Amino acid sequence: MNKVLSNYERAEVLAQALPYIKKYVGKTVVIKYGGNAMINEELKQQVMEDIVLLWLIGVKVVLVHGGGPEISELMNKLGKKAEFVDGLRVTDKETVDIVQMVLAGKVNKTLVNLLEMKGGKAIGVSGMDGRLIEAKIKDERLGYVGRITKINIKTVEDILDKGYIPVISTLGCDREGNAYNINGDTAAAYIAGALATERLIMMTDIAGVLKDKNDPDSLIPEITIAQAEKLKDEGIISGGMIPKIECCVEAINEGVKNVVIMDGRIPHSILMELLTNEGAGTCIKE
Repeated sequence: MNKVLSNYERAEVLAQALPYIKKYVGKTVVIKYGGNAMINEELKQQVMEDIVLLWLIGVKVVLVHGGGPEISELMNKLGKKAEFVDGLRVTDKETVDIVQMVLAGKVNKTLVNLLEMKGGKAIGVSGMDGRLIEAKIKDERLGYVGRITKINIKTVEDILDKGYIPVISTLGCDREGNAYNINGDTAAAYIAGALATERLIMMTDIAGVLKDKNDPDSLIPEITIAQAEKLKDEGIISGGMIPKIECCVEAINEGVKNVVIMDGRIPHSILMELLTNEGAGTCIKE
């Protein structure tokens, strides 16, 4: 049974959050939204509430999202089989059209609508708007999967300056008008770097970097880039965590102060990470 807080306890919680609120007011935080927190309806509502609360207290929040499950769902309905190479979706011309419909259309506008319903003000854009994400083919085997060549951040800055929450779908484009499917973690890292944000939060379906991948209680709360490289050499960071760590390092090299790989399955994990001393994942610093 959930404990009901007294008015005094509620006031105490708010008072304890004050130093953290002061730290982030007026600062920019980029949140890469994905994993179970994007599929589970209850978690989705809580993520939107967290973002709106941060926005209301004066934090500039940028939400970057993918939508892999929704893309696969529509492909199945259209009778098109999803293929993957090294964990990346093979994206032919027909598939990139589906990706564009799902990400820039259904998913993006659904998230904008949810933020508005929670009391926020949001504007949805794709990486193609204002040529926000310029890209070229990453690997011929993957088709229209893009490697980012340039971030034109002014569109996002303009939305923030007007007091809105930018909601960005991870599509890119080139000078010839081709659309590209962009990895969400990579896009978030580059966007956060272009904004020189205070913090980038990567929402995942794991607790963070674990000493023992089979033991959720072996979470490493904080590591440096050098320590991350050592953990890779030791095999502690392996598999799908390697590209996530590489994105974190890329973001820090681009000017982000620190990056958190965070467990998005925990209710209100964003608030736990930013407004308490407990945190909710692994923080990577220079």
